[in-house]
Amino acid sequence: MTSLAASKAKRRVPLWDNARWIAITLMVVGHGILKLISESDAAYSTYLFIYAFHVGVFVTVSGYFAKSGTPNGRQMKRVVTDILLPYLIFETIWTVIRWVSGGEFWLDYSSASWTLWFLLALAAWRIVLPYLVLLRWPLLIAIAISIGAGYFANIDSLFALSRTLGFLPFFVFGWSLRQWQVTGRWLSMGPAAIWRWRAAAIALFAALAVAVALGIDTWRGIKIRRFLLYDESYASIGYSEWWAGGIRLAVMLLAFGLVLAFLMLMPRRTTWFTGLGAATMYIYLLHTFLLYPIREGGILAGPQPWWVLPAVIAFCIAVSIVLSMPFIRKVFRPLVEPRADWLFRREDSTATGTIVLPKDAPR
Repeated sequence: MTSLAASKAKRRVPLWDNARWIAITLMVVGHGILKLISESDAAYSTYLFIYAFHVGVFVTVSGYFAKSGTPNGRQMKRVVTDILLPYLIFETIWTVIRWVSGGEFWLDYSSASWTLWFLLALAAWRIVLPYLVLLRWPLLIAIAISIGAGYFANIDSLFALSRTLGFLPFFVFGWSLRQWQVTGRWLSMGPAAIWRWRAAAIALFAALAVAVALGIDTWRGIKIRRFLLYDESYASIGYSEWWAGGIRLAVMLLAFGLVLAFLMLMPRRTTWFTGLGAATMYIYLLHTFLLYPIREGGILAGPQPWWVLPAVIAFCIAVSIVLSMPFIRKVFRPLVEPRADWLFRREDSTATGTIVLPKDAPR
């Protein structure tokens, strides 16, 4: 009976693994085409389309599976082993890479390199969620925090604080989706209802694509890309007006709708890429090393032929597939998922009787 219960607890829902892998693949594509957007309207349109929702999807999925109760020993340990240690490891690796590439050797764990901000933010979100959901309207409060943070210039990228606060509503949104039991409701719907919702989702994405393509000059002019990153104050973007937070709110509400539309379009059954969804953290942490030569080597500098954009997109998809393979997980597990049992204490309490290790913590 115990083994059966454990088996059910570990059973994965294909919908979410499908969403994980497609979302992380879009992230790789967005990073891959970054150098093209200044010279190509097509690349910039593709970039805006992706960034309108893909980070929101990734954060929402993380929030969906987050625990909001009092953390047990295993959960507390995993914040260290799954988030903080990989951050320290990969930040150190990036410091060495920059030094070998000709830069100064400067080890600064307060400024996350490239994509590593997400690990700092994820640790903070997991820690704060049990406190936030004690409040009556956690999602509305998270939205207010995100919008308010943009008015303060001193809330910047130090320890990824700007993005931690900026994307907080998506993490709480994901937790809220689980409380609303959307997965069970969605999986129990009949085919006719499913396709009505999917038709609406396709229409929303089509409208986004048209709006982005037709208004590309407008989007460049209002610097919408910088709003999508949630990494700067409004004043630093060039908006010192009191209503600047309304732009972030509009972008956020659109992203909520796009996140739901994205999830509606995900296959509910097992597909060829469902199993790859369990390797998203490997893709997230490792893809930057493969894209680094493209980003820093000048390969994509200046105007490029039309075929470069689809070629880079295809390359990024291939990168995501390769980094999802079992042999990659086997080789890089000590870096991405360090166990570090040696780091944790074995005693339940101190000499004064203070409880420091929950009873259910692994020994």
